[in-house]
Amino acid sequence: MSLTLRTTLGCTEAVIADDGGLKEFYRAANILSQDFNVSFSHKEDDFDTIDWEFRFKGHNMTLHYSIYNGVSLFPTKTRDALSKDNKAVVELANALEEKFFNEGQQKIA
Repeated sequence: MSLTLRTTLGCTEAVIADDGGLKEFYRAANILSQDFNVSFSHKEDDFDTIDWEFRFKGHNMTLHYSIYNGVSLFPTKTRDALSKDNKAVVELANALEEKFFNEGQQKIA
């Protein structure tokens, strides 16, 4: 897993797994809820995308899955996101990436 940042949505989108499937999405959701005490407030599941909204340190964020683009994290307001919302996404995505990496290392050992 290698974190990539994009701004095509008009905000900072942290791509957690660009080739990730549902397994990685649910793994990220599990880490967010267990390790970061996140509660998902709104869940929208469509045929080819999933968007789960939550609050983290006062910022509204969305965990996103797309069969075309993988798993990502971005501010829920997208184009209206504040700079501090974008920074919070990067902070959380880095912490999430570290958890993904550590879990992978534990399975190898």
